[in-house]
Amino acid sequence: MSRIDYSVWDHIEVSDDEDDTHPNIDTPSLFRWRHQARVERMEEFEKKGEEFNKALTDCRRKLAEAQKKVQELTISETDDAKAELSKAQAEEKKLKKEEREWAKKMDDHNREEKKMPWNVDTLSKDGFSKSIVNVKPESNEETEEEKEQKHKTFVEKYETQIKHFGMLRRWDDSQKYLSDNPHLVCEETANYLVIMCIDLEVEEKHALMEQVAHQTIVMQFILELAKSLKVDPRGCFRQFFAKIKTADQQYQEAFNDELESFKERVRSRAKIRIEKAMKEYEEEERQKRLGPGGLDPVEVYESLPLEMQKCFDEKDIQMLQEVISKMDPTEAKAHMKRCIDSGLWVPNSKTDDGDEKEEDATYEEVKQEQEETKKE
Repeated sequence: MSRIDYSVWDHIEVSDDEDDTHPNIDTPSLFRWRHQARVERMEEFEKKGEEFNKALTDCRRKLAEAQKKVQELTISETDDAKAELSKAQAEEKKLKKEEREWAKKMDDHNREEKKMPWNVDTLSKDGFSKSIVNVKPESNEETEEEKEQKHKTFVEKYETQIKHFGMLRRWDDSQKYLSDNPHLVCEETANYLVIMCIDLEVEEKHALMEQVAHQTIVMQFILELAKSLKVDPRGCFRQFFAKIKTADQQYQEAFNDELESFKERVRSRAKIRIEKAMKEYEEEERQKRLGPGGLDPVEVYESLPLEMQKCFDEKDIQMLQEVISKMDPTEAKAHMKRCIDSGLWVPNSKTDDGDEKEEDATYEEVKQEQEETKKE
């Protein structure tokens, strides 16, 4: 009996040649035992790989939902949203960590599979039954500073092109422009378009805001599609346009719903920004108005009795003297001091010995002028 030369099959796990076994051993039975054990090991290994893949896919789905929630809460800026934002960010961070852990387990499993020796079962499998094309490589999580710098650099380089894309209207024009400029299909473009929408709404350019909002959702849908397919966004944007242009009702409705929801969030965010700017402006104006004592003349004026307000409205010193004469001296002094500190009343006192003497001198000055008026 001649033996088969197995020297060219160095990676095969075992030789099933009968001459390799002891004559007293039932060779067919031994082969079956070995084969069965090998099959069981392979099935267990494959099952573990499927579990890893399922856990990774589920984790990425949850992460995408968490990231979308964080983005919505960040744009919203309502009181309830602010309270939930920290929880959502913590959940996003937790899921990112879990994703890295599952991805590592999957990578380790794939490396172990490549190192496994060949055998009669693995040799009979189709080596091209599973292929992954254009898979987006896993990358380490970027810090906030790195993300900010990356966004800044990208915008400085492509701001004009992003704005041009934001103004497009037709599906075909958008697809062609992205085909000519595939580098625009990324998170940085989407983030810039969001900010652009808010700026336009603040400037009350509502029609332009709605147009750019449409393109923002186009970009976000492409990015979401890339995540679901686990591919680079530049490799799947044509699939988005193919699907949206076929008038798939359910897909079109989902797109329109997200667009309307996004425009409402933009309006809300713009309103908050305007209110904040108005408050800052009012505070700046208030600081400019402050009198020598650090009080706001407007606030002091509104706190005065109506009779005193009328005196300042008409700039009538004699009327002011009469009003003060009828008031309780302590209350009158308090009001006059606040008028001095706010700049409503500029005293003509020669004393420099402190606030109390200045207050008394001012009160006495007004009182004295009143008495001199009566003598006349």
